Amino acid sequence: MTPNQVRAKLIERNSNLRRFAKANNYEARTVQQVVHRYAGTGRVPRGITTFNILRDLSKAIGAPVIDGLEELIKTDNEEKTV
Repeated sequence: MTPNQVRAKLIERNSNLRRFAKANNYEARTVQQVVHRYAGTGRVPRGITTFNILRDLSKAIGAPVIDGLEELIKTDNEEKTV
């Protein structure tokens, strides 16, 4: 999913990156940078905050922002339950 597609999905839900950031207690600029750096690239995030932003954003728009994020989220959830 490209950065523009992410923004479009948020607009469909009457939101934008800044509102998403504020609602989820992230810095707006950090969310913008994460979307720009990772959306549509296929790169996997290394940082915890970056992963959390991508995970929360994927949940908010109802689609994975990067390929393979579903598997990462499942792995993350399994580790929390153990």
